[in-house]
Amino acid sequence: MERRTGTVSRGIRCPIIRQGDDMAEIVVSSVVEASEAEGFELRNRDVVAITESVVARSQGNYASVDNIAQDVKAKLGGETVGVIFPILSRNRFAICLKGIAKGAKKIVLMLNYPSDEVGNALVSLDQLDDAGINPYSDVLTESKYRELFGENLHPFTGVDYIKYYGDLIRECGAEAEIILANDPRVILNYTKNVLNCDIHSRVRTKRILKDAGAQIVVGLDEILNESINGSGYNAKYGLLGSNKSTEDMVKLFPNECFDLVEEIQAKFLDKTGKHIEVMVYGDGAFKDPVGKIWELADPVVSPAYTKGLEGTPNELKLKYLADNDFADLKGEELKKAIEDAIRHKEGDLTGNMASQGTTPRRLTDLIGSLCDLTSGSGDKGTPVVLVQGYFDNMAD
Repeated sequence: MERRTGTVSRGIRCPIIRQGDDMAEIVVSSVVEASEAEGFELRNRDVVAITESVVARSQGNYASVDNIAQDVKAKLGGETVGVIFPILSRNRFAICLKGIAKGAKKIVLMLNYPSDEVGNALVSLDQLDDAGINPYSDVLTESKYRELFGENLHPFTGVDYIKYYGDLIRECGAEAEIILANDPRVILNYTKNVLNCDIHSRVRTKRILKDAGAQIVVGLDEILNESINGSGYNAKYGLLGSNKSTEDMVKLFPNECFDLVEEIQAKFLDKTGKHIEVMVYGDGAFKDPVGKIWELADPVVSPAYTKGLEGTPNELKLKYLADNDFADLKGEELKKAIEDAIRHKEGDLTGNMASQGTTPRRLTDLIGSLCDLTSGSGDKGTPVVLVQGYFDNMAD
């Protein structure tokens, strides 16, 4: 019988993960038990994805705000530190800011505007237009921002982030000065020691600051990139991708976990006889159309994946074929013609008009986004996601 479904994404319930747990055994057992309980079969090239949060938890990859403070003080001198381009997040950055503030006497906090790197807005573009402000060149002090725009609460969290971050810095014992600007060189008017906290633009920001004469430039990816007094760390990303764990602890992005995905793949093959692709995923890469927030606050969507998930889709656009190559066909004849075109498509469709409009993104970014939406970030209890049929096509 012809299969009537394409891609299916299932959240898989798992035990609560604790430090030291055998992630490979838990993942494989949970997926196999779900398939037996729900009556579906595993197939070759299914994808099993594990959220980075539980991987980091099993690794025990945690650090305290005091660990952060010690590293910041050692690397930036402990006096006046310019902290530039952080995202506006209680979960993501506020816990890091606690440690940063504890490691300095004064923080000059420079925020992007009208929004941060991932789309959290401090002010709207319409408000800037009305006030005659050019965000590419104008520098706003906190008092000037208040004079022009008053209080602007985040549409989803209801937080005034300028006040929230300023109060947090002072509560940690440091002096706080807040400015709004988009040219990283502006911070050098206040201090030559800079911690740049942007995620995806961090390499460019560091280069610009160094070329402009900064004495010390350290990225958030260089804080806790090694253990401090036995703390967790991330050698590649430091504090990027971290989340609040408790009021005084941060959970870091998982350390190297390619061995984990390969171990899980081998266990599936041994237990089920199926070749399963495996990946670890964090934030999906998509943008909210209402809040304008780009979800990707992690440095990458997937920090580890098996080799079968390399590359990008190589697909034909069915509506292009139907409207152009086979415009004179209909019904079963049209279906067979399209299936034949799929079976005989080129190995690389780059530049082929029949692939125009297909999604030119990496497989790990596409599948990771699907998994992030499936698992959610709340109380679903499904930190593992099974994706079936992703690599199928109409001709299979």
